[in-house]
Amino acid sequence: MKTRTLLLMALGCGLAIMLAGAVFLVQLTRQDDPQPPLLVGATATVGDMTVSVDESIEIAGQLTVTVTLKGAADELPADDFRLIASGRSTEVAETSCAATAVDSAETCTVTFDVTAVDGVSRVLFYERGEEQARWMLG
Repeated sequence: MKTRTLLLMALGCGLAIMLAGAVFLVQLTRQDDPQPPLLVGATATVGDMTVSVDESIEIAGQLTVTVTLKGAADELPADDFRLIASGRSTEVAETSCAATAVDSAETCTVTFDVTAVDGVSRVLFYERGEEQARWMLG
């Protein structure tokens, strides 16, 4: 290959990279900022479910969160909860949540084991479909 051909190919690649970067920056500026986290006592609508975090108590490495769920039928409503504790994801260890119905509210507890977690940061996530809500617990 001739030097001129290599230089033109390098120039074309550089332009393609710059164009891709410009497109990426435009996409970033059009994204919505994330919603601020909710506090204990706040209610959020996630998909077809309305979720309220009523109380949060941590005793001896067990974080128990009292929640109220309303709006959709779900056989395993506690499966949609996740806790991020000091940067570590924690799954539900125990729950009193039974199946929910469309026309009634279900108040129950969701317990997470946080004995292996350092720090005090606790963020509860509820995900349903493509949507999610988050609450600052500590």
